[in-house]
This record gives sequence, structure tokens and C-alpha cells, in this order.
Amino acid sequence: MSSYTRREFIRTSVAAGAGAASSPLYAAPHRATDTVTLGKSGIRVTRLAFGTGTDNGVVQAALGQQEFSRLIAYAYERGIRFFETAESYITPAMLGEALRPFPRDSYVLMNKVTTDGGVDPHERFDQMRRISKTEYFDIMLLHWQHTAEWMSETRRWQDGIAEAQHKKTILSRGASVHGLPALRQMPGNQWLEVAMIRMNHKGTRMDGPSYRDDDNPDHVDEVVSHVRQVRRDGMGVVSMKLVGNGAFTQHADRQAAMRFAFQHAGVDCVTVGFKSKTEVDEAIDNLNLALA
Repeated sequence: MSSYTRREFIRTSVAAGAGAASSPLYAAPHRATDTVTLGKSGIRVTRLAFGTGTDNGVVQAALGQQEFSRLIAYAYERGIRFFETAESYITPAMLGEALRPFPRDSYVLMNKVTTDGGVDPHERFDQMRRISKTEYFDIMLLHWQHTAEWMSETRRWQDGIAEAQHKKTILSRGASVHGLPALRQMPGNQWLEVAMIRMNHKGTRMDGPSYRDDDNPDHVDEVVSHVRQVRRDGMGVVSMKLVGNGAFTQHADRQAAMRFAFQHAGVDCVTVGFKSKTEVDEAIDNLNLALA
């Protein structure tokens, strides 16, 4: 083989190898700990989030600070970089303490504010930041919106979040909803950047005609249709109730819920409340399988 031919052979082989690496047939598999962008919010999160609100945080708080911090560290080491809580949970201070060892810019912190009356939004946000031991929240949601009028009812909270965004103490905004009357206000909503929506394949503790946490299997298709629409509108979708608020005691149901959320509904990411390393490992495995 001549020198020229050998060079051509090597160059062609390298090019073919590079092409194969970029081909879908050789693409690296999607993983639970990949980062994805939550729509027009621009916030990048891991597909799997660590939730701290099981039974309003009672389950996580029962671990005690030391064990809870160990569990947060374990999830962080496994690659989870998205953590979420809410003002109404009993876990924000515990989560803030558990996250202290890690660089603030290495993870995303989402909180949810209770939109009650007679409260100054700015004072509330300052208090929430002190409790969480953070200078800013990556995502702030209007928590538990459950009426058809929630957009007009929360106007001053929306204004408060907008001012906090201007100050960079909140980076993006959204809402969590319960019940179809509230969920139906999300498609076409210009204020929302992030939508938190309940999702599983059985309709367990999912949205129905009222905000009550009932089982609503007959309304799953409507919920899915709203998820797909808000994503077309440019919102990021965070899904909750993936294990039916703990009702899915069978491994097969937990796997099916992950497949349904990502393959059928098309959510961006999901949050699961954990109380053990085994649960963290299983959720990562289930989500990796759903993405395969």
C-alpha cells in the first residue's frame, strides 16, 4: 500500500468513525441525570429531581437532619442536581442545610410559595431565602393553584416574583396546579415559564373536576393533552405524583409511571420524594429504562 493510499485510508476511517459516533445508531443513551432545559425559563435541570414533600415533608423530616443530609449527598453523588421543596413543607430549612456543602451554582433549587392574603410577597421571599440558606431560587412556583381564577387571584404574587426576577433573587417562575379547573388555565398562559403538573398512568391522585387528591383515571387523557400543549407553548413541565403519592407499591407500576410520563405525556423532568438510597437508585434505574 502506497504512502498516499495509506493516508487516505486513515483519513477515511477516522471520518467514518466520527460519523458513526454522531449517528443516532451510536448516540449515547439518555439518562435520568442528563440536564435538560425547562422551556423558555432557560433553567437547566436533571431529568430527575429530589422531592422533599412526601406527606408535606413529614416522611423526609422523620429521617432527622443527619440522615437526610446523607441522603441528599448520596443523590448529589449519583448525579441528581435538581432539588425541590415548598414553603408549606417542613423541609426547606433541612434541605438548605443539606445542600450547604455543595457549590450553589452546581444544582437547581425550586421552591413554592403559598399565595395567601395579608402578606407582603417581598418579605415572604426574603424569609424563604433565609430559611433555605440561599441567595436566590432558580425556580419559584405559585403553590397549589386550584381554582379557575387563580391567575387573577395571584396577581400581586406574580408582580412580586417579577420584581424578584429583576433583582435576580428568583431566576424563573411558574405554578403548580391541582384540579382540572386550574390546569385548564395553563395552556396559552403568557406569564408561566414552568408548569408543575401531576402525572401517572393510572390517574392516581391526579387532576379531576375538583382540586381534591382523588383518583381520576377517566381524566388522564385530558391532563396529557394539556401537558403537550404547554410544552408547545414553550413552558417547561415538571411532573409530580409519579408514584401515586406512594400508592404504587408494585415495582412494575413505578416503572410504568416513568415510561408513561416521558414516552407518552412528554414531560421534561419528574420529581420523586425519597427516604432511602434504595429509592434513589430505583428511580434512576426506572427513568433510565424509560428513556432507553
